[in-house]
Amino acid sequence: QAQLVESGGGLVQPGGSLRLSCAASGGIFSTYDMGWYRQAPGKQRERVAVITSAGATQSADSVKGRFTISRDNAKKTVYLQMNSLKPEDTAVYYCNAFRRTPDATTYDYWGQGTQVTVSS
Repeated sequence: QAQLVESGGGLVQPGGSLRLSCAASGGIFSTYDMGWYRQAPGKQRERVAVITSAGATQSADSVKGRFTISRDNAKKTVYLQMNSLKPEDTAVYYCNAFRRTPDATTYDYWGQGTQVTVSS
């Protein structure tokens, strides 16, 4: 059974850094696009950054220049390096694995989330 487990969240002061990790198991990873999403209280879940199976990346405008997504296929792990954190980055961060096969079958998995709180 596919599983994604996030780690690395916590409490950090504004301007600080955190690195989130998401470890995949159950036969998924290298052929999947991997993403980080976040959901703040009272707000909709939003996409933070995505890295495709080929290694191309995209980030939300709100985090460009501060957050970096990367992946290690050998370790089946995707990372989100977050620098210059702001209070508005406070949210639960979720890892996502997505794949669409040539016949249009989709596979979509989510982790349980990790809390990131930016506060002085």
